[in-house]
Amino acid sequence: MSCLTPKEIVAALDKYIIGQDKAKKAVAIALRNRWRRKQVPPPLRDEIAPKNIIMIGPTGVGKTEIARRLAALANSPFLKVEATKFTEVGYVGRDVESMIRDLTEVAVNMVKEEETQKVMAKAREMAEERLLDILLPRPPKTPASEEVHLELVRRETSYDAVREKMRIMLHEGKLKDRYVELETTERSLPVIEIFSIAGLDELETSFREMFESMIPKRTKRRKVKVPEALEILTDEEAQKLIDMDKVINIAKKRVEESGIIFIDEIDKVAGNASARSGPDVSREGVQRDLLPIVEGTTVNTKYGMVRTDHILFIAAGAFHMSKPSDLIPELQGRFPIRVELDPLGQKEFERILTEPENALVKQYKALMATEGIELEFTKEAIAKIAEIAVMVNERTENIGARRLYTIMEKVLEDISFSAPEMKGQKVVITPEYVEEKLKDTIKDEDLSRYIL
Repeated sequence: MSCLTPKEIVAALDKYIIGQDKAKKAVAIALRNRWRRKQVPPPLRDEIAPKNIIMIGPTGVGKTEIARRLAALANSPFLKVEATKFTEVGYVGRDVESMIRDLTEVAVNMVKEEETQKVMAKAREMAEERLLDILLPRPPKTPASEEVHLELVRRETSYDAVREKMRIMLHEGKLKDRYVELETTERSLPVIEIFSIAGLDELETSFREMFESMIPKRTKRRKVKVPEALEILTDEEAQKLIDMDKVINIAKKRVEESGIIFIDEIDKVAGNASARSGPDVSREGVQRDLLPIVEGTTVNTKYGMVRTDHILFIAAGAFHMSKPSDLIPELQGRFPIRVELDPLGQKEFERILTEPENALVKQYKALMATEGIELEFTKEAIAKIAEIAVMVNERTENIGARRLYTIMEKVLEDISFSAPEMKGQKVVITPEYVEEKLKDTIKDEDLSRYIL
């Protein structure tokens, strides 16, 4: 994180997201501020709170993608939640603290994966030794007379030579079709379901852990091929080498210092100021429950207490029926940065189809290449696809860049279906081909509502 300046962060986001410069600038500054805070001396460091962001814009313009790519760039624990999934304490549904528990779980898995990679080479060596012991058991060592002892030494020497030959065969893949019998541990847990009442998410986890510790582990003998056996044994050895206490401590610190939570559909819990009855009461309750989490509190998770003071919260919503000022004043104050995302037009769609590293055109070319087909799009065809996407968005519901997925799938439907019989061919997508595939659907406005 320290070597990435705001300009470099924006440049990295540009590889995957077209436009939305204001939003990219805001998140780049927020990410850089985290590094700046760590350089500040301790007394003041704890006082510097993250500047949470509200992204305002219609669906399909890149709100979620910006947050997700930012987290990947910073190697931060990231969680996307829907504000509508949470309910006020006392109602049936998930309580807001569950997002911190889920984020901690994500961080633990992330750190565990990193630690596994560090010990993988050592685990592989130990697994190899165990596998060779199964393939070629060592001769028994028993107390004996001098003559018998000399015989055992000679046998041990020849055993080592055979074992090394076996190791070479294993490395060369000559044993890949051979089966071995492994003893693996399995846990048969009873199916327990606890009603999802707010505040009881953690209780369910505690019950499961309690039953896991009570029920004895059962071993099961399995016959598997040598490569699969090596993978199973490597995983077992890696788990033994990982210090879970260290993993949990690193994960908790990572959540507290660099966690990012993306709260989508925040506008759905922003009730209209004129109506404060019926469902709006519960909406306001969700906001009041969110407030301490965003302000900074301590949440009890199964890995211990986690503080939320320095977690970065990015909220997003279309705000068609409401506006950010409809949120309760205290929550508005905790999201000081507001960014409006621009709607996408034809030029942006053309760039989305071709420029990003994960562009749709590149994806379809790669998919067809697996069938031995060379797929090519002319510039005019891409312009036509973008033009149709804008037109359909205007006629029906505007779903932004997601419309391109539907149209591309419709255009390439016949090619995808017949691909196995077209091996070795080159297919060029022209504007005429695009029009031919979509003409009936575009003409019939009612039909386009269902198909495109």
